[in-house]
Amino acid sequence: MKKIITIIRPDKLEDVKQALEDIGCHGMTVKEVKGRGIQLGITESYRGTDYKVDLLPKTQIEIIVKSEDVDGIVDAIVQSAQTGCIGDGKIFISPVEDVVRIRTGERGEEAI
Repeated sequence: MKKIITIIRPDKLEDVKQALEDIGCHGMTVKEVKGRGIQLGITESYRGTDYKVDLLPKTQIEIIVKSEDVDGIVDAIVQSAQTGCIGDGKIFISPVEDVVRIRTGERGEEAI
C-alpha cells in the first residue's frame, strides 16, 4: 500500500476530485495549507504599496491506495492539476505499513 500526498493549487481541487472519481478513486482527505516552493512566494501590490507573500494558499490531498494503483492515480492528478506554470504543486509517494478500518476492524488492503 502507498500514501499519496498531493499539493495543488486550490482552484484545481474540483478538477482533481473529478479525475480521481472518473478512475474509481473515491476516498481522500483534503486540507487547506500554505506553502512555497522554488518561487519563494510572490510580490503583490495593495493601494500602491508592494508587499511579499511568501506562503501561498495550497490544497493538500492525501490518499491511501493499493501499490498497483499508484501510477494511474498519479497520472490522473498530473493531467488534471497541471497548468504548466510555476506553483502547480508536487506529489509525494511513501509506503504504508498497515491500515485499520475502525468500524469493522478490517486490516490492510481490505480496509482501504
